Amino acid sequence: MGRHLLRRKNLIRRIREAFRLVTFPLLFAFLCGFQSSGPLFAQVSLAAISAPVELSAIAGEVPLPNATTATPREENTEMLRPVRGKQPDPSAEPGSFSWHGSAPDLLVISAPAENALVRRYIAQYTSPAGKKWLEAVMKRGEPYLAHIRASIAGRGLPPELAYLPVIESAFLPGALSKSGASGLWQFMKNSISPATMKIDDWRDDRRDFWKSTDAALRKLEENHRYFGDWPLALAAYNAGLGAVKRAVETGKSKDYWDLSARGKLKTETIHYVPKFIAVATILSRSESYGLDLGWPESPDWTRIKTGRTADLGLLAELSGVDVAALRLGNAELRYGVTPPDADYLLKVPIADAPALQTALARKDVQFIRYYFHAVRSGDTLSALSRHYGVSVDLITRSNPGLSARYLKIGARILVPALKEVGPYVRAPREASSIAFEGLYTVKKGETLWSIALGFDVDPELLAEANGMDLSSILREGRVIKTPIIKSETL
Repeated sequence: MGRHLLRRKNLIRRIREAFRLVTFPLLFAFLCGFQSSGPLFAQVSLAAISAPVELSAIAGEVPLPNATTATPREENTEMLRPVRGKQPDPSAEPGSFSWHGSAPDLLVISAPAENALVRRYIAQYTSPAGKKWLEAVMKRGEPYLAHIRASIAGRGLPPELAYLPVIESAFLPGALSKSGASGLWQFMKNSISPATMKIDDWRDDRRDFWKSTDAALRKLEENHRYFGDWPLALAAYNAGLGAVKRAVETGKSKDYWDLSARGKLKTETIHYVPKFIAVATILSRSESYGLDLGWPESPDWTRIKTGRTADLGLLAELSGVDVAALRLGNAELRYGVTPPDADYLLKVPIADAPALQTALARKDVQFIRYYFHAVRSGDTLSALSRHYGVSVDLITRSNPGLSARYLKIGARILVPALKEVGPYVRAPREASSIAFEGLYTVKKGETLWSIALGFDVDPELLAEANGMDLSSILREGRVIKTPIIKSETL
């Protein structure tokens, strides 16, 4: 029901906009009269449509590949200068902040009118290839944009911040930069709070669109509170608060554009804000720039507790929910399996929540697959973890009482099936590939078998290297030779 209402409101808003664009020129023409060459409003409209963006400001700079002159259907100066100071209404519903190009007057963050870099990036992103790229990126962002825009509106932040992931990650939840930043909003491991975002064997919350959006907006808010200026707040999001603070102090200026012009910021940051403003300008007036972003119905997300470990594939199978939607909403899960955390919140489309909660409430169903592995001579948990693609810790947690050092031959071990692999078969090592050049002091209760497991070596080879057989008794405190593996045949 909510989706249909939102769709109807969007349609009504477009009709009103079209009515305004047609009625005002007609009224103006009626009052001013007609010229011999035709209606006055027709001349004005055609002039606005055909007027190109002047690129003289960047003449002489490095030419842009595939860049062409943008030809919007509105006056150019308005497109290059977003309106200053107009704050969004926090109480407004998310649908009022359109990213379809029907609300150009909502831009808050601006640049000087003739800024060369903003013009350069507008030319770049409105080239034929640039527009195709933007359309593809916005299509990729459809599942997340409604949530992002609602979060921004709830905090009373500039609505164009919804476009920041375009230049950060191209709306790829799994995006990973050269420096190691990840997720829609590109967080480094050392820049997140463990209290709100976790990285472990099961998940990387930097790829959680819900948590990362909250963290990014909170960071942007803090930056703006510190500098009192949105361009500087964005610069600090890119370069770090400390770096921008030092630039402000050494440059003796709190004007981002002045600091950039004097080279007080690093090159990437000098380009970062103009690139963002260019993208925001284009996307906020997408129809004027000839971009077809459509009118998608983005899913409304909610979060539910799983209460236990669950494979998204099995959960979708039992509940009848589309598994693609679950994977799309929970990109932080490394293996598509929820962690054994009673408080973990699974993000699901609101319409699918009842079916999923009903399925999770069933106690007679297991929502995770396991491999059964029978321990053989020479097997080690480290070798099993490498083969099955899971951590040693995950194997031990799935087998209460299991000791990595004392595996009993013939025992059956449960290994979570987080990826499709064949059964583990230990490849034999040649004796020549192992050098018994290490020394080990035997502890109480240890045997050649247990020590061989600990060093991932065949017990017969260990016994032979120490002039013993497998039935020999080891005394506590005895020093034996242990392997140093120089090369392996696996």
